[in-house]
Amino acid sequence: MKTHIHPAARMYAREVTKGQMSRREFLGRATALGVSASAAYGLIGTSFPARAQPVPRMGGTLRIQMNCLELKDPRIYDWSEMSAVSRGVIEYLVEVQRDGTLRPMLLESWAANDDATEYTLNVRRGVNWNDGTPFTAEDVAANIIGWCDESVEGNSMAARMASLISDGQAAEGTVEIVDSHTVKVKPRTPDGTLMFGMADYPAAIVPKDRIGEALTDHGIGTGAYMIEELKVGERIVMVKNPDHTYWGEAWLDRVEFLDYGTDPSAWLAGADADEFDMTFEMVSDFIDIFTSIGWVESEVGTSVTVVIRPNREAEVNGIRPYADVRVRRALALAVDNAVPLELGISGRGQQSNNNYHVAPGVHPDHAEIAPHEKNVEEARRLMNEAGMMEFEHELVSIDDDYRKNTTDAVAAQLRDAGFKVKRTVMPGSTFWNDWTKYPFSSTNWNHRETGIQTLNLAYRSTAAWNETGFRSAEFDALLDQATAIADSETRKAIMARLEQMMVDEGIAIIPYFRSLYRHYKPGLVGAQMHPKFEINIHHLGWA
Repeated sequence: MKTHIHPAARMYAREVTKGQMSRREFLGRATALGVSASAAYGLIGTSFPARAQPVPRMGGTLRIQMNCLELKDPRIYDWSEMSAVSRGVIEYLVEVQRDGTLRPMLLESWAANDDATEYTLNVRRGVNWNDGTPFTAEDVAANIIGWCDESVEGNSMAARMASLISDGQAAEGTVEIVDSHTVKVKPRTPDGTLMFGMADYPAAIVPKDRIGEALTDHGIGTGAYMIEELKVGERIVMVKNPDHTYWGEAWLDRVEFLDYGTDPSAWLAGADADEFDMTFEMVSDFIDIFTSIGWVESEVGTSVTVVIRPNREAEVNGIRPYADVRVRRALALAVDNAVPLELGISGRGQQSNNNYHVAPGVHPDHAEIAPHEKNVEEARRLMNEAGMMEFEHELVSIDDDYRKNTTDAVAAQLRDAGFKVKRTVMPGSTFWNDWTKYPFSSTNWNHRETGIQTLNLAYRSTAAWNETGFRSAEFDALLDQATAIADSETRKAIMARLEQMMVDEGIAIIPYFRSLYRHYKPGLVGAQMHPKFEINIHHLGWA
């Protein structure tokens, strides 16, 4: 069968040759349009990377240090740890690789038309749910329609599927079942990010009649594993499902997720006691310590960050202190972003150019605008003008290592500027209950392949994860333009306007973008750190 090469991919390949587009951007954008990874590499004259690791042996047990959270409707997942568990049972249509390419999973392939207003999804044949029912196009279509349902509180998938939605639901004609293994998806406007949205961690595929339920309510999936034990905050045990013939490869017999809390010193104690084999992630000074005891260190540059944000819709004592742009801009101007970079994550990342949520060198659609500069005099002038110099800001954070330290560094600089700041530190079990509602707090944000995806998730007016209360019809319209397929320079011009709006509005303090680290014992295969923290236990095994 002839390999599908989207015409836009050929155009992008020419841009790579001319130095107008990075290789990573090209690989992501080409595979999102349905070009296979091997064909994409070929278009830029590069050989497809050979398997760098040995094939694992069959069998064995793996123990992973990770927070063990309650599972829920996948559409409202708000932690990668949830998907690390459920991915063993409920899988994804596509999967993002470390190099930014998309790999088919429950799809065999997909193809976009020339302007990305129609995608043909070819559903993998020979796949069954673990109750014996065939997996078909009906399941795929039902999940996509469910992702578009804006009436579901906390459904962040709706922001990823925005080009399909009208009046809070999938618009008529946007999702069509062609036959038992073919679905056509027809965005209302060109959308080159659609497949990346289908690869994100809340996009797990469940049976068509189980949409809205947690995995623990039914246990039905296409994956090789089943949950044997789940104790929130303690441990989750996955074992091979003896009654299910898996369509792919799965090496391990048993996987144990073990919760050691948020203190890295507890992780180190567990490693010293030989209680686990792999960390979910590693932070700050403990990175060098784990490397020094002989564990393998895996690093990847990302757009992961901590956002210190005022919520303009939140009330404090009957007023909305952060509805005033002068207050928000004053907070940002009082902070030198190099300080939280050093004190928060020991310099293991890159300082942000300005306080917008698009990462230079990582997000292909990043645009250069004037850099952020600390200006305490101007910060004080704005706060005085707003009549808020005597107001006490309560800055809230979780109690873990890098988020607490980053937020402490910001609070210290705000106090140095003469602003009154009270620091409140909460355990995660309390903090995450109302994380979108605090008047002034810090939250961590995961990596996305493009800045457009992040802006859609966090700053679009209707986004479930809009924690800043920023709602702008102009911003939304520019996002719609940026989401459509366009040449790189046009796209970056739009992104520059979006970034400048974030700065001018004082939306948040975004000091850095993290490099992520994971450690694991020698001999473990497939455990490298993923830009999105992803763990797929099907890919893990012992050499």
